[in-house]
Amino acid sequence: MGRYEKILSKILDGTSDSNIDFQDLRDLLIWLGFDERVRGSHHIFRKEGIVEKPNIQAAGKSAKSYQIKQIRTLITNNNLKGKK
Repeated sequence: MGRYEKILSKILDGTSDSNIDFQDLRDLLIWLGFDERVRGSHHIFRKEGIVEKPNIQAAGKSAKSYQIKQIRTLITNNNLKGKK
């Protein structure tokens, strides 16, 4: 299992939402095919065919737990798998 698959598994598991590194979440969204735009501390992602536009910010080194929950919902609702 590769790095991104481990991060994805950790997010989908839902037991460690407060322990996801912000950079790992950002890298995962890019790996899933999202384009990133940065405005100040906001990292806004969009992907063709996906209505939602995740907006994430760092809370220190970690990602915010409510944003992890939003990303989990986005991934499961859109059946995102990442690059093969």
